[in-house]
Amino acid sequence: MSRIPEVEAALRPDLRGRTAYGAPQLDVAVQLNTNESSYPVPGEVIADALDRLRTDLEGLNRYPDREFSSLRAALADYLAMQSGVRLSPAQLWAGNGSNEVLQHLVQAFGGPGRTAIGFTPAYSMHPIIAETLGTRWVDGQRHAESFDLDVDSAAEQVRACDPDLVLLCSPNNPTGTALPFAAIETVLAAAPRAIVVVDEAYAEFARPGTRSALELLGDHHRLVVTRTMSKAFTLAGARLGYLAAHPDLVDALRLVRLPYHLSTPTQAVAEVALRHAPALLATVDAIKAERDRLVEELAAMGLRPVPSDANFVLFGGLADAAETWEALLAAGVLVRDIGIPGHLRVTAGTPEETSRFLEAMGDLVPEHLDHAQRPADRPAAHRHHGGTS
Repeated sequence: MSRIPEVEAALRPDLRGRTAYGAPQLDVAVQLNTNESSYPVPGEVIADALDRLRTDLEGLNRYPDREFSSLRAALADYLAMQSGVRLSPAQLWAGNGSNEVLQHLVQAFGGPGRTAIGFTPAYSMHPIIAETLGTRWVDGQRHAESFDLDVDSAAEQVRACDPDLVLLCSPNNPTGTALPFAAIETVLAAAPRAIVVVDEAYAEFARPGTRSALELLGDHHRLVVTRTMSKAFTLAGARLGYLAAHPDLVDALRLVRLPYHLSTPTQAVAEVALRHAPALLATVDAIKAERDRLVEELAAMGLRPVPSDANFVLFGGLADAAETWEALLAAGVLVRDIGIPGHLRVTAGTPEETSRFLEAMGDLVPEHLDHAQRPADRPAAHRHHGGTS
């Protein structure tokens, strides 16, 4: 984005030339690019939310509950049900999406003169949040071909930079793979003074046997586990993210949050959703089935999908990812170009959406496989590599 000279000169030097985070929001038939749920909120949840809001709207002349106490209790109950880990409400914190929760963590434990490390490719908002809040970012590396995180390599990289913050993803975005459970404890040991954050935005979609970092909270007071209601709960538009940590760590976040940061309607909708968790999570198994179908059928086409614990699939083997992205868009299917050469990421949608994507992809293979001839020119008006929602 170009700016007038006066604005450009006034902008912080470290922000000049940056591109804002964002994914294309295009009016196409099949939207599989931002890992939203393709399923609408059930009618029973909508009716309950409307009843709750009718009551709460009468009190909008007053500020919301600053401590969102009933929401924190509801989150603790949900996590006990979902993971088997019983936490106290004092261990829970929430924000307007998990990005705000991550921002609170960096505001409290990062900042000028401090260092954060993550392992690429991973959620691209991690370095954006860190760097825009003045934190030095170290781009840790995964295996170049498989994108796996080697436990010993991760520990060595962490020791080398002695960070204040470590940000991990499990399941990882954009690869979809869950961390080896031993990696979390190994990183905690390798960074004895760091706050270690495990981003579990897609935890509800993990394959059987995948363990949550929530299990480690009792033994590790520097550990934080972040979650969201945007994905499995089908509530991307509600903007509710949360974290679990030691009560003293949670208390530190009060120093940086804005006053009354969670609105009354946000708290109300989230509480209603948690009360209806079984209904909202009823689509998770269907989404996982479509995810596994994507892996199987993309592999049969000669592409290289990564087995996933999330609600999306990263696949490689393309001659030109940007060109394939454009061709899919022309066929009415929107996926995500996340900037990894030869790779695209597709969200697992409804069976009908999955079929539309696979049919469109099948029409492009084998021309778009990595042995295909690349044309000299291609349009790129709508591509964006700024993030991996």
